[in-house]
Amino acid sequence: MTTTETSPADATTALAERLLEAVTAGLELAAVHLGSELGWYRALAEAPATAPELAARTDTGPRYAREWLEQQAVAGFLGVDDAAAGPDERRYALPEAHRAVLVDRDDLAYMPPFVHAALVFARNVPRLLEVYRTGGGLSWAEMGEARDAQADCNRAYFLGPLAGQDLASVPAIDAALRAGGRVADVGCGMGWSSIGIARAYPQARVDGYDVDEPSIEQARRNAEEAGVAARVRFTAADAAAAGEDGSHDLVAAFECVHDLADPVAVLAAMRRMVRPGGTVLVVDEKVAERFAPPGDAVERLMYGYSVTCCLPDGLSTRPSAGTGTVMRPATLERYAREAGFAGIEVLPVEHDTFRFYRLVTGG
Repeated sequence: MTTTETSPADATTALAERLLEAVTAGLELAAVHLGSELGWYRALAEAPATAPELAARTDTGPRYAREWLEQQAVAGFLGVDDAAAGPDERRYALPEAHRAVLVDRDDLAYMPPFVHAALVFARNVPRLLEVYRTGGGLSWAEMGEARDAQADCNRAYFLGPLAGQDLASVPAIDAALRAGGRVADVGCGMGWSSIGIARAYPQARVDGYDVDEPSIEQARRNAEEAGVAARVRFTAADAAAAGEDGSHDLVAAFECVHDLADPVAVLAAMRRMVRPGGTVLVVDEKVAERFAPPGDAVERLMYGYSVTCCLPDGLSTRPSAGTGTVMRPATLERYAREAGFAGIEVLPVEHDTFRFYRLVTGG
């Protein structure tokens, strides 16, 4: 008889190797962040360079530039014309296929914000040790650059396919916004989702609400720069008390319900704000329908976010539902029903990491 079971010794080796690979990957993330923040990728996207040339173009230290270029080539992120040449004579280039990932901020493949977020979350681990022991929380405002990094993570999608492709694929939403409908963007953060909707639907008006004043201030600046400030209004307010009754054709919450201390109160407010016949939409993580380890890549990513960011933030306000990033459909349906909805409907919108829910207002 044959067996496919892994021996304890093999399992030990496999886990040790997996964690060592993760350590290597973590150090490579740090190097990617250096390259992004120092302008090295952008400089190489303009033209290949030796270490002295790259340092001169970016006003950085040549010895550091050389070490970084060698590391990036070894990692496979950069190409080098002649590895046998002297250290300062080797000319490095950014492969064209890597430009979207490392340089083009508007491309959906652009990864530096995700790298930045991971490093910020890791930097907060010493503080997480304390709140994990006490049962307390750590808010976005206390996480340093986390909210900026997270806003940047969603920027390209929110400005691009979110409205022009995914919301447009839902007939009721598309028709309402084409006709100049009014949108409430609950938990809008730095405003990219609101701005994306306004750009895709020139007749629509958008009201963005978020409790975080610095995010709202940045959202207003972003709207001005995008040229949509006349149709997009941002208000610093608790989403549970925001908006006017029956005033919006679309009331949406994009990737924020799982962060809320009181999701039922916010969903009840969204129900109150929508016009008869309008749409209440929640877009949140596309996690598995039930806990079934080991999980796939998305499930692992979302639990990573939850233990380092979203659950600590959710527990920073009390009392708290303590949802965490991994909000399964059954959990959202329970919240929705407690908020007075008849149920939820998963919309047929294809996305790798987001699931689109319509909250049913009629019984």
